[in-house]
Amino acid sequence: MEEVRSSSAWVASRSSHVVVDSSGIEKVVDTIEGSIPKVEWNFEGIHYFDNGPLTVQYLFVLDALNFCFWPDKDLSYDHLASGLKEALENDKCVFDADRLQKYTGPQLRELLKWPRPLPLEDERVRLLHEVGEELKRNFDGKAANIVKSCGKSAVSLVATITRHFPGFRDHSVYKGHQVFLYKRAQIFAADLWGAFKGQGYGEFSDISSITIFADYIVPAVLRQLGVLKYSSTLASLIEANNEIGSGTEEEVELRACSIYAVEKMRELIKTKSGKQHSQLLYLGLWSSKDLSAECRIGSLALVFWHPVPVTATSSDTLNILLNGN
Repeated sequence: MEEVRSSSAWVASRSSHVVVDSSGIEKVVDTIEGSIPKVEWNFEGIHYFDNGPLTVQYLFVLDALNFCFWPDKDLSYDHLASGLKEALENDKCVFDADRLQKYTGPQLRELLKWPRPLPLEDERVRLLHEVGEELKRNFDGKAANIVKSCGKSAVSLVATITRHFPGFRDHSVYKGHQVFLYKRAQIFAADLWGAFKGQGYGEFSDISSITIFADYIVPAVLRQLGVLKYSSTLASLIEANNEIGSGTEEEVELRACSIYAVEKMRELIKTKSGKQHSQLLYLGLWSSKDLSAECRIGSLALVFWHPVPVTATSSDTLNILLNGN
């Protein structure tokens, strides 16, 4: 994902509101060096998995809907993943392309067993329709056919998804320059890799190309660790609990600088350890109220692929996960 890396670096070099602190990166790397854990993709048991194409369909629907939970303080990624899992276990046809094109907001709520309207419910329903229509039009209704068409390349998979499914085109214009973030498309590749343990539908020869998935939690963690520094204006916005709009300079800088900072962390880990990790998947913590409120970025910013419980106030317990060698 060189366009993600290069455009994020471009933003970081011109950022007005967010600064990447190299000394903070060094401190974090020194703290975690030699103690990077490996965590199973479905360690909580909240995902559907049958080792076949139905899992691919499930993951694609899941990742299409994986954004914007914070407006409902009780809603989380876990509710989405486990709700879709239960729906599929009860009805193996629930994510057929024909049915995806017809869901309404109340029907989606019923699938998830959620008692009230979902945040951005109309947008979620629109994305389900888009997924169903494009799957039927070009992939015989099967997300597995997208994967098969990509020749075991995560880069090709992300490119195919963003080409065919506009809802996955996570990019912005920043100071006249195109910035690519591709959060959910990369999450889908990583989900496949994690779920299938790098085999079958999850076998990718270039999985190390995937970048961190910069959401509204990651910048808050990096700031807490001293890796990111905010301008007084941005800090005031966050402290006032104001929403930072999607596509604004602040939103793009927070997400792009997070990607750039973690790429620098990965490079430094490699230099210090002499070991090339196959993928830095994400930087995560269990979403506490304080941190999830600390950095609200855009209505379509996404939560992390796979949260890991850590002490929210202690940088010493931060987990930076590198799955692979």
